[in-house]
Amino acid sequence: MMDKQQRAARIEQLTRELTGQFSVLETANEVVMAEKVYEILGRVPYFQAHPENLFYVPVKDDPWKRKSVMAMVRGEKSASRRTVVMIGHMDTVGISDYGPLAEYANQPDILMEKLKELELSEDVRRDLESGDYLFGRGIFDMKSGDAILIALLEEISREIEAFEGTLIYAAVCDEEGNSRGMRSVVPKLIQLQEENKFDYLALLDTDYMTSEYEGDTNKYVYVGTVGKLMPTFYVVGKETHVGEAFKGLDPNQLISKISSRINLNPEFCDVAEGEVTLPPVTLCQRDRKAEYSTQIAKSAILYFNYATHISTPDQVLAMMAEIAEECFFQVLDTLNQYYRTFCNMCRQPFVRLPWKARVMTYQQLYAAVLEEVPQLPELVAQKSQELMTDETIDTCTRTTRLVEYVHGLWSDKDPIVLVYLTPPYYPHVHVAGEKEKERRLLWAVDKAIEETGTDYKLTRKKFFPYISDLSFATAPQDPEVIRALKRNTPGFGIFYDIPLREMQSLDLPVVDIGPFGKDAHKFTERIEKNYSFYTAPELVYRTVMNLLHDADE
Repeated sequence: MMDKQQRAARIEQLTRELTGQFSVLETANEVVMAEKVYEILGRVPYFQAHPENLFYVPVKDDPWKRKSVMAMVRGEKSASRRTVVMIGHMDTVGISDYGPLAEYANQPDILMEKLKELELSEDVRRDLESGDYLFGRGIFDMKSGDAILIALLEEISREIEAFEGTLIYAAVCDEEGNSRGMRSVVPKLIQLQEENKFDYLALLDTDYMTSEYEGDTNKYVYVGTVGKLMPTFYVVGKETHVGEAFKGLDPNQLISKISSRINLNPEFCDVAEGEVTLPPVTLCQRDRKAEYSTQIAKSAILYFNYATHISTPDQVLAMMAEIAEECFFQVLDTLNQYYRTFCNMCRQPFVRLPWKARVMTYQQLYAAVLEEVPQLPELVAQKSQELMTDETIDTCTRTTRLVEYVHGLWSDKDPIVLVYLTPPYYPHVHVAGEKEKERRLLWAVDKAIEETGTDYKLTRKKFFPYISDLSFATAPQDPEVIRALKRNTPGFGIFYDIPLREMQSLDLPVVDIGPFGKDAHKFTERIEKNYSFYTAPELVYRTVMNLLHDADE
C-alpha cells in the first residue's frame, strides 16, 4: 500500500492536470478531455503491458463525437471473478459565471490570486486565504474524484501479482447533461461481464460531497442514490375572446393551481429509512400561446423535478393524476363562485359553467385516439422522427409537441389535463440490505469507515442526494412498472432511451465516496485538500479491498 503522503501528492498532481483541461459539457473539449484521461492511463506500465485493457466507449450518433474511457486492472494473484466497477465523470458545467476570470477557471493558482482581488463572502474569503482549498471549474465536480480513482488504479497495478480481483474504471462524458456517456457504458459493462464471467459486486462513484446544512460538520459516505422523474401536466382549456371570459376555461388558472398544490410541498417528499428527498420543484410552467391576441390561451404545460427514494414511476404518475383531478374540481368550484357573483352584480341569470373535471394519462389518451385513428402508431412514429430532425428544440420540447400532436388527432376538444412523464428518468437505488451484494457493500463501507484513521466525523447515509450516473446501476424489475414508464413517456425509445434491460441485468448496489468541498457549479467552486487527498482516497481504497476480499482474508 502506498505511503499516504505520496498518494495525496499524486492525487493533487492528477487533480491539477485534469482541471487544467477544459471539458465543458457539449463542446469539443469533452473529447479532448477523454483523450487526456486515456493519455494519463496510457503512461501506466500496466496498461503499456496490457493495452487491450484500456479503450474508448463512443457515444452513438453523438454530434460532438464524444467518448468515455474504460480501464481494467486484473489481479494476477488468483483467478477471482470478483469485480468492482468505478465511475467518474469528466465533463463540467460552463465557465460563463467566472466573467472576466473565465480564462483562468482551469488554472487554480492563478485563479486564486485573481479571486483575492474580488469582493467575496466571508466563508469564501476565509477558505481562499487559508491555503486549505483549491479553486477551479470542475476541480470539485468532479475531477478530484477522477484523480482518486486513477491514482488507485496506478497504485494497485504496481503490485498486480499480489492483487486479487478486477477493477473497472469508466471515465464518462455528458454526466452534467443527459448521461449519454454512462448510458453507453452500461451495455459495455454487460458485454465485459459476459465475456469474462465477472462477478460485479458494486458500483462506486467519487462524485463530490459537501455539507448538507449550515454548520454541518459531518463528512458523508452515501450507500445508495436518489432518483429523478419529471411528472408533466399538459392542460387543455377552452379558448374564448377576453370580452367573453366566462365562456372559456383558462388553462393558466388550472396549471397555476396544480403548481401551487405541488411545488415545494413536503407532502410529496419520498421517505425511506428516515431519509427524506427534497420536495418537487417546478422546472417549467408556461402557456402554449405563441403570439399576442385577445384570445385566452388554449393550452399550458407544467413539469416538476420529482426526487424519489422508493416510489416507482407508475406510483408517482398515479399520484399526480389524482392531484390534477383534485385541483381541477377546485378550480371549477372557484370559477362557478366567481361567475355567480359576477352574474349577481350584473343582474344576469346564473347558469353553472359546463366544464367537467377530466384527467387522463398519456397512455389513456393514446388508447382513446387509437380507437378513432387506427393508423396512430405510424403517425406517431413519423411525427417523432420529424421532431428529431429539428435541432433547435430539446427533448422536453419534443415531448410536449408530440403530446400536442396526439391530442390534436382526437375528436374530443373539451378541457382536460393530460399527465405523463418527460425525460430524463433516473432510477433511485435503495441499498436496503435485503440482498447479499447489498449486505456485502454495507459491511465493506462500515469496515472502511471504522478502519480509516481520521479526526473527521464520518457518517454513512442511504442516499446520495444529487442526480448522478449511479442511477444507471439498476432499474425496476417489475415488468408492469417498466411498461407504465414506457407507455407514459411520449417518444420513449426515439427522443430518449436508456438501456433498461442491461440496467436490470447489472442490478448493483451503489456507493459514493467523494472529495469534500463547496460551491459546485459556482465560480467559487473549491475542494478542501486534506479530506479530498487523504481521507476520501483511504475510504475508497479500503472499501474496494473489503469488497474484493472476505473478512478473514
